[in-house]
Amino acid sequence: MNLLEKYVSKVDFKSYEDFADNFRINVPENFNFAYDVVDYYAEHTPDKVALVWCDDEGNDKIVTFAQMRDYSNRTANILRDNGIKKGDCILMTLKGRYEFWYCIVAMHRIGAIAVPATHMLTAKDFVYRFDKANIKMVISDDDGGLLDNIDIAYRQFSTQITTRMVLNRDRDGWLNLTAAMDKASSSFARPTGYEDTRNDDVIMVYFSSGTTGYPKMVQHDFAYPLAHIVTAKYWQNVIDDGLHYTVADTGWAKCVWGKIYGQWIGGSAVFAYDYKQFDAKKMLQMASKYKVTTFCAPPTVYRFLIKEDLSKYDFSSIKYCVVAGEPLNPEVYDKFFQYTGIKLMEGYGQTESTLQVLTFPWMQPKPGSMGRPNPCYDIHLLNSEGKECDPGEQGEIVIDTAIEKPLGLFSGYRAEPQRTREVWYDGYYHTGDVAWKDEDGYFWFVGRADDVIKSSGYRIGPFEVESALVEHPAVLECAITGAPDPDRGTVVKATIVLAKGYEPSEKLKKELQEHVKNVTAPYKYPRIVEFVKELPKTISGKIRRVQIRENDE
Repeated sequence: MNLLEKYVSKVDFKSYEDFADNFRINVPENFNFAYDVVDYYAEHTPDKVALVWCDDEGNDKIVTFAQMRDYSNRTANILRDNGIKKGDCILMTLKGRYEFWYCIVAMHRIGAIAVPATHMLTAKDFVYRFDKANIKMVISDDDGGLLDNIDIAYRQFSTQITTRMVLNRDRDGWLNLTAAMDKASSSFARPTGYEDTRNDDVIMVYFSSGTTGYPKMVQHDFAYPLAHIVTAKYWQNVIDDGLHYTVADTGWAKCVWGKIYGQWIGGSAVFAYDYKQFDAKKMLQMASKYKVTTFCAPPTVYRFLIKEDLSKYDFSSIKYCVVAGEPLNPEVYDKFFQYTGIKLMEGYGQTESTLQVLTFPWMQPKPGSMGRPNPCYDIHLLNSEGKECDPGEQGEIVIDTAIEKPLGLFSGYRAEPQRTREVWYDGYYHTGDVAWKDEDGYFWFVGRADDVIKSSGYRIGPFEVESALVEHPAVLECAITGAPDPDRGTVVKATIVLAKGYEPSEKLKKELQEHVKNVTAPYKYPRIVEFVKELPKTISGKIRRVQIRENDE
C-alpha cells in the first residue's frame, strides 16, 4: 500500500501527453511529511519497511515505519528539551548514518529547519554556515576530524548555538544523541496553533554547491516533499514495497530527491550504503546482496561501474535505473545497456527545484538528452533576446512563474533578496543553464551559461566535446573549458583523467585530438590537452570548470 492515490489526481499514464493533460498533485492544507506520511504508514502498515541500511563493517539495520515514527518522536523530544522550536535552523553532518532519517523527520515534527551539510566541510565552511543560517544546533557523526572543525567554528558562536550533538560518543561539550534516545519518550504530539507548520513555512535550507561564488542558501517549503512524487514515481519508477537506492551523501540535496520523500509516498523503502570510500565493486555487491529494485546515480558512478566486470554481479532484482547530476555520455549509456539490458533514463533539475526535465517511463530515451519538460513546471527555452527558441536553437532554461510559484520550486535564497532577484525576474526563474530542443521536444544540455565557449566566432558547449572524448577508451573523465589565447581569444581545452593502463604522452594527446575531430565538428577539438590525476569538483560531485578556468587565467 502506498499514498499515491491520496495525493495525485491519477496514478497510471500511457504517454507524455496523457501525463501532461491529467496529472495533478493534491496539496492538502498544512501538509507535514512526518505526520501525513511517516505516521500514516506507522498506523496503517506498521511493519512496512522504510529504510534498509548497511556499512562497510558488516553492520546493517532494517527500520519499519512504526520504528521510524518512534525513533523520530524520541529525537523530537530531545530537540525540544534542548531548546529547539519552530523556525530554528539545525545543521546536520551525518554522512550516511541511519540517524539522519530520525533527525530530519523529527525536525519536520517540530517545524525546525533542517540544514544538511557534507562531512567534508572545513572549519571556515562551518563558520560561514553558522553565521549565514543563524544555526541553533549541530548534529554530527562521530568522526574526530569533523568534530574538531565544528568545535573551532563553534567558539565564535557559542552564545548562538544551544547544543552540539554527536552519535554514539562521549565528548566534552557534546550531548551523546544515541544515549539520549534510549531515555527519551517515543510519544510526541503534533503541535497546535502557531507552533504547527503551514505549507509556506521553511522546511529546509541547502547551501548550494555552486560552481562560482559563495554558497547560496536555497530554502524550500513544507509542501516541497509532494513535488518529489514526480521524481520517485515517474522518473525513478519506484515500486510499492520495492527498495530504491540513490547514490548520495545525506549532505547533498540529491539525498532528499532519492532517499526519503517521493520514495516513501510511492510506497518504496530506501537503501542507504554508508561507505567510507567509494568503491564500484563494493557498491555492486551491496546492491546485489540487498536486492535493490530501482537505482539512481550520477554519470561519474556509471562511468566507474562499466569499467567493472558486470557479468559477475546479480542484476536480477534491479528493474530500472536513472541518471542525473550532469549529462550522460552516450558511450556510457550504450555500454551499461549492453551489460545489463537496462536503459538509463536521464533527468535534469537543480537544488532550487525538483526535476525540471526528465525521461518518463513511457518515453524512448535518447542517450545524452535530458528528456522532456516536467509539465508541473511551465518551462521555456529563451534566447538572448528573451524570445522562445526554435528547435535546434540554444537558449536558457527558464520557468514561468508569472501566475504562481509552482510546487517544488524554491522560495528564494534565504536572507539574500538581491541574489534572488538576480535569477528571478520578469516573471521567470532563470536557471542559468543553456540547452536546445529537437523536433520531438527533447531537451539537450549545452552547459552553464558561463561554461559555453566562444572561440573564433563559434559557440561550443563543453558537453558535446566531453562526450566525444569519453568514447575513447583512454579517457575516464574529462572537463572541457575555454582557455585564453592571444590569436583566437579563447580556445578549447581538455583536462583529462586517464583510465587504468594509459599514461600521458604527446602521442596520446594527438590521438585524442584526432578522435574528437572524427567524432564531432572539427572546430570543436581541444587545442590544449592537460592530463591530471583528478578533476576539481564541488561537494556534490559536479565538475568545477570555473576552477580550471581560473587556474588558466
